[in-house]
Amino acid sequence: MSETTGAGTVPASGTVHWVGAGLSTGSGLAALCEAADRVRLWHRTEERAERSLAGLGLAGRAEPRAYTLPALAAELAPGDVVVSMLPAPEHAPLLSACIERRAHFACSSYVSDAVVEQVPAAVAAGVVVLTEAGLDPGIDHLFAHGLIARAREAIGPDTAASYRFTSYCGGVPAVPNDFRYRFSWAPAGVLNALRSPARYLEGGAETTAARPWEATRPHPIDGETFEVYPNRDSVPFLDQYALPAAWKPETFVRGTLRLDGWLQAWDAVFEELRTGDDRRIAALARELATAYPTTDADRDRVVLAVSLDVRGGSGEAWSGRYLLDLEGTPEESAMARCVSRTLALGVRHVLDGTLPAGLSRAAETAERSEEWLGELRADGVEFALRT
Repeated sequence: MSETTGAGTVPASGTVHWVGAGLSTGSGLAALCEAADRVRLWHRTEERAERSLAGLGLAGRAEPRAYTLPALAAELAPGDVVVSMLPAPEHAPLLSACIERRAHFACSSYVSDAVVEQVPAAVAAGVVVLTEAGLDPGIDHLFAHGLIARAREAIGPDTAASYRFTSYCGGVPAVPNDFRYRFSWAPAGVLNALRSPARYLEGGAETTAARPWEATRPHPIDGETFEVYPNRDSVPFLDQYALPAAWKPETFVRGTLRLDGWLQAWDAVFEELRTGDDRRIAALARELATAYPTTDADRDRVVLAVSLDVRGGSGEAWSGRYLLDLEGTPEESAMARCVSRTLALGVRHVLDGTLPAGLSRAAETAERSEEWLGELRADGVEFALRT
């Protein structure tokens, strides 16, 4: 691996530890088998790891391991890269083990407070902490930075202007079903996300939707109508995306996209979410998993639409949109392709030493956004830019 590293960054050893082999593990793992000197896949048991490798066509190209945190930690060497596909609450202890052994860390999840607290220790140890490097978050960040850079050039960062920014992403069935949905991650996670309030900007003011689905609205894309609603807290991304201070937001929303008819199809689920306690919601998640199983015959579809419209007070105007619309194949779901290939791209930049010690996200600058988007397209993740 390259010795070209940021100041104080531990040089990459060439060994990658991929931890977990769930629904989002796809061809990105194969890409790392090409880029790294050695890859180990950690799963619940060594037999499951072997089966996962065989299913991905990687038998003999990566080493299967039975995962426990102590077992992984015992094999970590300085400069190794740990890729976590585990649930977000498990990232902090995994990162702690990485810092202790001066190994780098990567995941596709949002940055948690428990991860942020360890960033100073990671910097001191020379450890890269790559986060938000999947689909959403991940590719959406790349799209946002790309649009903002083009608008800055067209309008000017010091020109007084107003803007509308929306970023909607969803995994849906390629062939619509009665439920208008296909579970691409754990049903409990889907339900609990809907129980979390969403904060965003509408009409120039901060708005909070205590029940995000109640803010659902139609959203046309290329003649097809979807349904979208705000998700999580959009407001911190105003700073993360570094929009010009002279531009004032009329709308700033990051949210979720669903098929048309989803709101009506889920009416009984929403009633449960309004009244159910944690135990009932956990039971409902199990019931939905049984009633709407994901089978090998299913094909998923991923749609990510990020738009920016800027209007200056003197008549200046600029509009742009990125659209990613992919369907899964018999070999790989669209969700796994988008998440794993983006994450593998980020890990390759840890391996080549171009990411500095400390916290990084998929895109911190317009320059990195353009670079990574070009690499993603070369990796087979197709998307379109319209201005």
